[in-house]
Amino acid sequence: MRCCGWRTAGWPAAAATPSCSPSPATAGSSPGGWRPAVSETWLDDSARTWRDDRVVAPRVPAELVPPHRGRVGERLRAWQRRHRLRAGRADAYFHSSRAPERGLPVAPASAVTGFVGELLSHRRARVAWLLTLNIAAAVAGLVVPRLLGSLVDRVAAGQTTLATINALVLAVAVVVVVQAVLTFGARFSSTVLGQDVLASARENVVRTVLSLPLSRVESASSGDLVTRVTRDVSAMSNSVQHALPQAVIAAATTVLTIVALCVNNLLLAVPSLLALVLVSFPVRAYLRRAPRGYITEGGTYSRINTTLTETVEGSRTVEALGLRGQRIAAGDDDVAESAQAERYTMSLRNLMFGWIDLAYNTPLVAVLLLGMVGYGQGWVSLGEITTATLYVQALVEPVDRLIANVDRLQVGIASTTRLLGIRQVPQDRTPGDDRPQGVDLVGRDLRFAYREGHDVLHGVSLTLQPGERLAVVGPSGSGKSTLGRLLAGINGPRTGSVTVGGVELTTLPLDLLRTEVALVTQEHHVFVGTVRDNIVLAREDSPDEVVVRALQAVDAWDWVQRLDAGLDTMLGSGHTSLTPAQAQQVALARLVVADPHTLVLDEATSLIDPHTARDVEGSMAGLLANRAVVAIAHRLHTAHDADRIAVVIDGRVVELGSHDELVARDGEYAALWRAWTS
Repeated sequence: MRCCGWRTAGWPAAAATPSCSPSPATAGSSPGGWRPAVSETWLDDSARTWRDDRVVAPRVPAELVPPHRGRVGERLRAWQRRHRLRAGRADAYFHSSRAPERGLPVAPASAVTGFVGELLSHRRARVAWLLTLNIAAAVAGLVVPRLLGSLVDRVAAGQTTLATINALVLAVAVVVVVQAVLTFGARFSSTVLGQDVLASARENVVRTVLSLPLSRVESASSGDLVTRVTRDVSAMSNSVQHALPQAVIAAATTVLTIVALCVNNLLLAVPSLLALVLVSFPVRAYLRRAPRGYITEGGTYSRINTTLTETVEGSRTVEALGLRGQRIAAGDDDVAESAQAERYTMSLRNLMFGWIDLAYNTPLVAVLLLGMVGYGQGWVSLGEITTATLYVQALVEPVDRLIANVDRLQVGIASTTRLLGIRQVPQDRTPGDDRPQGVDLVGRDLRFAYREGHDVLHGVSLTLQPGERLAVVGPSGSGKSTLGRLLAGINGPRTGSVTVGGVELTTLPLDLLRTEVALVTQEHHVFVGTVRDNIVLAREDSPDEVVVRALQAVDAWDWVQRLDAGLDTMLGSGHTSLTPAQAQQVALARLVVADPHTLVLDEATSLIDPHTARDVEGSMAGLLANRAVVAIAHRLHTAHDADRIAVVIDGRVVELGSHDELVARDGEYAALWRAWTS
């Protein structure tokens, strides 16, 4: 029987990767070395290692749960306590997000100003044209109340004739038409500018994400990065495309209306000026606190996505270890925590809007009262009162639009700071000028730690010769994949060095590094595009003959030919779907087209059945002659075919040699081979 669920005697059971159950004979056939060990008891023990019986404080404390009974005053005081507690939680998260120990940081708000300024600086003519059209439209809108006020004064003075009224009506009609044309032009210009800026902003985000060091991407939670490139990009897009232009238009209209009020009559402008001063206090308080609240909201969304992603991707483990209740509880806690963050920002908005509603209704009443007194004293005319009343009414809409868009901008700014935080992640390598003088891949005294003080590799040294095939075997968690990542230049070692042709891998530019060494893992991705597009990613100028040869090399050409459009068949979401084995063959074909001189295969055929995997690896072995190949795999036929085999245990190479040499040595590899073939 063949079994890939093995571990060494004395190792913790959680380190093993069980995939089949051994027969009694097999279980006892590997003294002091590898042995298949899977049982119901073992699985029960594993499940218990995931259960946490410690008493942990709830993530949403009881103080944040609102009372269902009590007097109005008591409930109001309880709300104030909850609001202060939520503010404290938002402040704590905000400060921790500046420079997190793990994960991706959040940029300061000043970075958003620089980012938007950079985008608009390349479009100065369009920005100037947009402002000109909006100012002209606002001025045209202010002419009508002035004309109507003039008409009222003329009627009151008995100076009107039918011709005068007709002329004023015609003037109003012309002004309305002109304003409509200018407004249409302003909105059209705003849409064009918004779409252009949005496209550049999204391209900038894509470039920033793609420039992230892979090692940092993997140290961050997948949910955080997914939330940033989906929800945060959407919020940024809404702000750039809609909120920012509308806020600018509303601000310009508000300022011009206030100026028109003052020109009409300064006394009648006083209520509106006082109302704006009154509004400024809650708005400033909101602007001071809202960014922290919205950044905290974004963080809770990331946590929800992280938990959901981990649960879905690990669904088989969740089912096998009975973790369903635990994962549901974690998701519920995430949602409850997010609800508290949203309640905080909602409270901030409600506090601001309450004061704003008061400021909206007061000026109109005050203008009428002042107008009555001023008219009696001869300070103002009926026409000025009419004009001021219309201006005050007209002022409500732009101020309301300005404040609403300021709120949308706060959401957008918070999301943009999270996106720009990706920019602040330092690169994990500095390209040098040295170039390889040869193709020998050498690793010396390699040590590596994912957490400080906890090395997973301990002084590993390996030298690969051109054309040599090295198989790396060992139990799950032994450091095989980490060693492969170091040999491929994905991560740099904590100590020691990995060189190709005498040059440190991490000093090579990435585009050059991938022509020297390439890594293919057990993870793969099919992009939306044709079969051809998916395969020529590494070398986009590759002709169809190269693509066909690559597919033939990995035994995929037969099923590709049977697709409706062959190489032109669309793959990916919403198009033709591939089996895991077919998707992995596409990834291997990409590798063939990339044509590096050294390959690191990290269980690259793990999802293909053993017979197909052996055929694929056999055809690749013939095609990839004179290349160094490091194959990290569970299936021992890979090791059997290799020139040398490295057995990795606990981050150390404990055995190194050919298949025959290691079997004759009767050590760890020999025990594993007997378990595999029995």
